[in-house]
Amino acid sequence: MKKLFVGSLPPTTTEKSLQELFSQFGTVRSLKLAKDLFSGTCKGFGFLEMEGHEARAAIAGLNGKSFEGSTLKVNFEKERPARGGRGRRH
Repeated sequence: MKKLFVGSLPPTTTEKSLQELFSQFGTVRSLKLAKDLFSGTCKGFGFLEMEGHEARAAIAGLNGKSFEGSTLKVNFEKERPARGGRGRRH
């Protein structure tokens, strides 16, 4: 299972529309759209999981393509470095 990052999504994006877009490349196992807490609109990015070969096909087919007026950024999720330490920021 591979986790994908999808960026540059328009505020009108819904989980259903994103599911439909990616399902043409395979089965979407999970999908999480970042939404504004107050308005409920899309914040412009989301994450989804697909099988490895399906995920690579989705990246090849959708990265840089237009979706509802925005140019998509689709790639594998990058591991974030662990945020360590306790205490105050300097």
